[in-house]
Amino acid sequence: MSDFTNRRPLPGLVYPEAYLARLADELSRKFTGIFATETVERYVLESYTGLLRTSKVKAHLASQTVRFATDRLTALAQAKGAILHDVPEVLFICEQNAGRSQMAAVITASLSGGRVHVRSAGSMPAAELNPSVVEAITELGLDIAEAFPKPLTDDVVQAADIVITMGCGDACPIYPGKTYQDWDLTDPAGLPLEEVRTIRDQITTKVEAMLATLGVTPTGVPS
Repeated sequence: MSDFTNRRPLPGLVYPEAYLARLADELSRKFTGIFATETVERYVLESYTGLLRTSKVKAHLASQTVRFATDRLTALAQAKGAILHDVPEVLFICEQNAGRSQMAAVITASLSGGRVHVRSAGSMPAAELNPSVVEAITELGLDIAEAFPKPLTDDVVQAADIVITMGCGDACPIYPGKTYQDWDLTDPAGLPLEEVRTIRDQITTKVEAMLATLGVTPTGVPS
């Protein structure tokens, strides 16, 4: 292991948790030749602080930071062309990343059977997923247990081929060469389960149509 903790830190950067130093060290090795160590260190700290703002369960913060930082660096590498991707990249964005965008992501992943890679984010992420959304998705036999709200970052937008917004206003940056869609869907926050199911089914219909434009035949979501 390198002597990460003995390096001179970047100006203004402070690592409040030891695991952040280990994570930065591991990711620096993983992305050797793609990103400078300073870039990786900055991404790790930004990912941690971004999740810390809304996290309620600090016990999950370490694992979420690992996944968030890794995914952001992977997205940035894809955008730079340093990591090739052979399936379409779809990004779903809503305000809280606790309902619509999370449902769309897990349904797309299931229907596409791995032929589409999905990410989701929120312009103003909530602290946790909407419990009714979790129940509505679980009813389909799909697993959303590992999902968590994530802030919208520029790197995941850059990596996306298709960006689908759901009521997040003008928060999403616009890049040429990408397909942008806005899905008019009711925010499930505060709604009873029956109405959340309706939104879930509307999302399924829209996902099926989106996959058709990509030439991907849905594999089927359990009913």
